Amino acid sequence: MTRVVPEVVSVRPEPDAAVLEAIRLAVAEAWPEPPVKNPDDVPAWRFSGRWWSQPAASRRDRPNSPV
Repeated sequence: MTRVVPEVVSVRPEPDAAVLEAIRLAVAEAWPEPPVKNPDDVPAWRFSGRWWSQPAASRRDRPNSPV
């Protein structure tokens, strides 16, 4: 994933070069970075095969069911 950096297109009235650079750096500093996702960060344990992983309707006891 590439980082998207905002670009200061125009500021009015036209500031000095140093002020414009300070504005550009402040905007880039405040811009949120996308989260870093590591494909190796997979949980080792999952909830497969547990009673709560079944739909609620299939877990209900039915009247007159041969249990």
